[in-house]
Parts: sequence; structure tokens; C-alpha cells
Amino acid sequence: MILVTGGAGFIGSNLQESLHEEGQDVVICDWLGHENKWQNLRKHPPARIIRPDALTSFLAEDPPLTAIYHLGAISETTATDGDLVWHSNVTLSQSLWNWCTVNGVRFIYASSAATYGDGSQDFDDDCSIAALKRLRPLNLYGWSKHSFDLWVATQVEAGAPAPPAWAGVKFFNVYGPNEYHKGKMISVVKVKHDEVAAGQPARLFRSNQPGIANGAQSRDFIWIDDVIAALRFMLEAPVLSGLFNLGTGKARTYADLARAVCAANGVRERITYIDMPPALIGQYQSFTQARMDRLRAAGFTRHFTTLEHGVQRYIQQFLKQPDIYR
Repeated sequence: MILVTGGAGFIGSNLQESLHEEGQDVVICDWLGHENKWQNLRKHPPARIIRPDALTSFLAEDPPLTAIYHLGAISETTATDGDLVWHSNVTLSQSLWNWCTVNGVRFIYASSAATYGDGSQDFDDDCSIAALKRLRPLNLYGWSKHSFDLWVATQVEAGAPAPPAWAGVKFFNVYGPNEYHKGKMISVVKVKHDEVAAGQPARLFRSNQPGIANGAQSRDFIWIDDVIAALRFMLEAPVLSGLFNLGTGKARTYADLARAVCAANGVRERITYIDMPPALIGQYQSFTQARMDRLRAAGFTRHFTTLEHGVQRYIQQFLKQPDIYR
């Protein structure tokens, strides 16, 4: 039995679909709410869904879990409720780490590329305390994820008991089906598709960084299927311990992304630039690019999908179909 927290969300539902296809017994811990998240599970309903406020009681039953994927979190980069974010992203994560330690269960949890801040300290997934202390996240969400990474590193370097296998996954910019409930945190690919499909130009933020042209801001965009393949690899890897970046290792510009969206929609390139919202100024990462050495060294050999191919698949196989869900 495998527990997936956040299992009705974007990455979680895609992971659950993959596990379901192979006959795995999956328990989801999530709120379905009123945002149509249930649609993410419609084609592959789990045997059991537990509410997050019932998670402690569920674990007290000593369920026969072989692994926990802890993907549930408050993930808005503009979140401001520090107490709520700390409880959800740090305190709960510590509790699950401790439970997996006591019960000998594999633990794979979601960290984030937001922990790297402005990237001035590079994007090296070194999990030593010294390396982590050099990072300066730009927002509350990134800081909460960084805080748990640092707590884990402290436990490990102190020689404290730990889960038999564990991984903190620093997700970069993931895009793909089942993200539609995410509101303002939905991927840029989906937002630009909606603009272009409506006959409008793709709108991108003007650069507010010297030396970076409009549209030249770059991110490491990764197709959801590559993410799921990596998470499945982590379930089976014989030896697993550490932080692992999960991107393609190749940054692409927002202009590249907009051109790919136009091409996938079969229209000529139309890009316009708008001012960055004040709420993002000082919290915006103009460049991210995952160093993938550690995940490769652990044995993950999959070739990553190119931005153009991933955008084409997302738009043609999902967003342009009557049923957009996986």
C-alpha cells in the first residue's frame, strides 16, 4: 500500500494514475474541495481517500504502507499566512518523516526549486547543512520548503534515525494535464495556450533585470510524464537518500515557450509584453536550471522531453480535446 498526500492535485493525481495502472493499492490524502479536483481522479478512482485532518488517525492504525509520497503542501509562491504555511509544509512533513523512520517506510517528499532563491548560489542539490545554509529563498513558500530540507539535513548529519530510503524532490517548472484547479499557480503553458486559443497574443512579463531582455527570462520547464517516471524510479531504487533536482537540466526562455504554444495551436507567432505585477517584484526567479548529476548518478537514465514536444503533446492530446483530464 502506498500513501500519496496531495494525491488529488496535479502531480499527485498523475502519479496515482500511473500507480493505479500497475495495480498498486494507493491511498490518497487530500481535500477534494469545490474546485473540480475530483475530475483529476475520475478515470482512475482510488480505493480510499482520507481527509488531511484524518491523517493522524489513519497512521495510528499502523497501515501496511511500503512508501509515502508526501506531495501535499501550500504551494502558492504568494502565500502570506506564515503560521499556516509552516504547519502544512514543515510540521506535517516532520511528523511523516518520523512516522516513516519508526515504521521502516520509504519517504519521498516534495521540496521545490523555489528554495534556490535568485539562483546566485547555483542550482546544486547538495544536501549538506553548509550548502543549504547558503540558499536564500525569495518567498514564504520557498523558505518553508528550505526549512524542512535543512531540518532533514540536520537529522542526517547528526546520525539520527531516518527512513530506510528517502528523497527530497526539488521540482522545477512542471506542466501537463490535471493542473486546472490551481488558479494563479497554473503553468505558464496552460495560461499562454488559453490566450492564443482565444485569438490573443501570448503575453509575457517585461524583464526587470539588467542584462535580461524581454522574453529572455528562463526556466527549466519539465513535462509531467518525465516527473512521474522519476518519482516511480525513486520508489524502486535500491539505495536512495538525499535531495534531488527534478528538471530537464536545460533552461528555456519564456519566448521559446510562447513560440511553442503558438506552433502547437497552428497559429503564427504573436507575443506582447506587459509589466510585472507589483506582488511579484523581488520574488520572481528570472533564471532556473536544474543540475541533474545526482539523480543521474542514482541510476535515472530517462531522456527528458523537449519543451516543443511536451507543449505539443499537452495542447494536442489534452487541451484541444473534449476531455482535458488524464
